[in-house]
Amino acid sequence: MLKFWRRYWFLLSLTAILAIGMGWSAQLTPLAGGLPREWIIASVLLAMALPLRFDALAVALRYPRPVLLAVAVNWLLIPSLAWLASHWLMPDLALGLIIAAAVPCTLASAAVWTRLAGGNDAVSLLVTIITNLSCFFVTPALIQFFAGRADVTISFSEMAGKLLVLIVMPLVLAQLLRRITPVSHWANKRRPLLTGYAQCGILAIVFVGAVHCGSNIAELPKFEAQLALLLLIVVAIHLIAWFSGFWLAGRLGLARGEQIAVAFAGSQKTLMVGLTIALQFGGLTMLPMLAYHVGQLLIDTLLASRLRPPDK
Repeated sequence: MLKFWRRYWFLLSLTAILAIGMGWSAQLTPLAGGLPREWIIASVLLAMALPLRFDALAVALRYPRPVLLAVAVNWLLIPSLAWLASHWLMPDLALGLIIAAAVPCTLASAAVWTRLAGGNDAVSLLVTIITNLSCFFVTPALIQFFAGRADVTISFSEMAGKLLVLIVMPLVLAQLLRRITPVSHWANKRRPLLTGYAQCGILAIVFVGAVHCGSNIAELPKFEAQLALLLLIVVAIHLIAWFSGFWLAGRLGLARGEQIAVAFAGSQKTLMVGLTIALQFGGLTMLPMLAYHVGQLLIDTLLASRLRPPDK
């Protein structure tokens, strides 16, 4: 039982917080409103980026085809699929789906799953770096382009500025801090502690979003059908992106390790950036990001286990 909890505590905690936040939203609104969201977001990104070594990627840069393909899947294919599917969803969920599709690749898990599956994790990490460092420009541009039918006002400059401060600056600061030798050694040794803090921070932001969602769901009739449709859509988009990346990499003649990296890095989306943006719009816009994240956790765990080499 203890082993099961250690392996799945984050997913179980995520489910519990969603249920509690939505079920008791009226009572928990003061608590959710009092949390320092922006400080939590920035510190979580710093904690996630501090153990990462961005200077160890020169080899992947010399062979950019798998990286470029994964970025294209992540920022072209997935937003296009999300835009098509958004026409079947209510406005809040439609906008939330486009937001989820427009955010960058996950900071750590894409490389972890790629490594477990026997792929080239340097490619996955480079895709993560490129998409996260440029998300302050690309993500608002994608949302503004694909969310034209949503009845919301989207300020490119305001969103870009917020992402630059809350997402890009902590990533840059983390790498500057890593140049201080004692800090670098501490981060390498304390990776589990930093990961645990980041996961707790994510759960705190999920709690805030769940409380907001709970207040809105209570006013919606027959929401279950839309939720079921949303779950089907996010699973379908993730699977299409994963297998498209794997297949296209093979058609381009890339090695199996690069195929695996393109599949994982191209199809994954980061929860923290998605929640950061969705919370600006309120309503139910955070649900698609949460659904996509939970879906990729489950699906990619199974895929990585299936592809895992016998000696790992």
